Amino acid sequence: MAERQVDIIVVGAGMVGAACALQLQQRFAGKQIALVAPEPVQVSAPEPFDPRVVALTERSRSLLADLGVWQTLADTRVCPYRRMDVWDGEGAGSIQFDSAELGRDTLGHIVENRLIVQELLQRIAHSEIEPVAASVKSLVFAPQAVAGVVLDNGDTLKAPLTIAADGARSSLRDMAGLAVREWSYGQSAIVTTVKMQRSHQFTARQRFTALGPLAFLPLRESAQDTAPKHCSIVWSAEQALADELMALDDKAFAARLGEAFEHRLGQVESVAKRFALPLVQRHARQYVCPGLALVGDAAHSIHPLAGQGVNLGLLDVAALTQELVRAAERDLGLCEYASLRRYERSRMGHNLSMMAAMESFKRLYGSRDLSVLHLRNRGMDAVNRLTLLKNTLAEQAMGLSLS
Repeated sequence: MAERQVDIIVVGAGMVGAACALQLQQRFAGKQIALVAPEPVQVSAPEPFDPRVVALTERSRSLLADLGVWQTLADTRVCPYRRMDVWDGEGAGSIQFDSAELGRDTLGHIVENRLIVQELLQRIAHSEIEPVAASVKSLVFAPQAVAGVVLDNGDTLKAPLTIAADGARSSLRDMAGLAVREWSYGQSAIVTTVKMQRSHQFTARQRFTALGPLAFLPLRESAQDTAPKHCSIVWSAEQALADELMALDDKAFAARLGEAFEHRLGQVESVAKRFALPLVQRHARQYVCPGLALVGDAAHSIHPLAGQGVNLGLLDVAALTQELVRAAERDLGLCEYASLRRYERSRMGHNLSMMAAMESFKRLYGSRDLSVLHLRNRGMDAVNRLTLLKNTLAEQAMGLSLS
């Protein structure tokens, strides 16, 4: 058993944790940063499409570019989407977004989670960041502050700042006694990869129904694929429907999926392995305490209908780094609690407003009331005609309107 001192401990080597460690190493050259994760940090070989994907906003893409990973990612299976088509499956209302109307090449990029993590870990492997293959057993407390972690291998790491990026079921959050509000949506998200009869034409599509939204997110096998037909689907279904769909064989599921999608891209030609993920919203009542900060899903998890979960986590990383840099410029330490509190204030309001918006969408499109159905369809059509308002909404979704 050994005890060591470092400058920053980041716990969790997923997308948000790895990005956090890299950005901190970039901004604080010479500082000792330890990245703690249960499995050794390693780079995996390419595999078939990952069923988990993220719709990266321009703000998130820019952050990954700053970390030096986007340039390599862009040559892999990254799929830009230039248009978005959203419609009400219970009526005739619809709205279409087009990057050309914004004077941009894309609205965003669909990227497999594994590919992003792979590139981040590759970058980490050639950095000064120290990977630590262990789990956190407990926190070390100095008077009134978190002072480090005790690992399951018996070693102790101490640091003035520990960052919890260990996911929605964060053990560090619980160890620190930071309370969380959580509730179930009563839905599961069915995720898989499908191949369609016709090309998706680099368009993201989402159909809203009373039993949950269905999203078809465009994929491509390579940067040279000009007429791609693969899509990642996220079908957020009421639990009874989700159970029924998961019990179907691939052929029957493909038929149900095609019907639910109104055959917008023709027949579903193939379906990869399906996964069902229970949907639970969580939000920590505090993001920080002395010596500890939560980022990403450790602080908040959100309904996937707008694909904003990882984007919010990367915004957390940027905001926390900004506050730590500001503290350093004023000759304050990494454990300056006022800096952590500023980070919390800057992110909590935005995250809560996004969570409230997703909950409102879920309730609005889950209603079977005919008057509500009529109003929401008229509302979608009205927004679609108001180009300025529609483009403002698109810019907000892309993260371009944030300071």
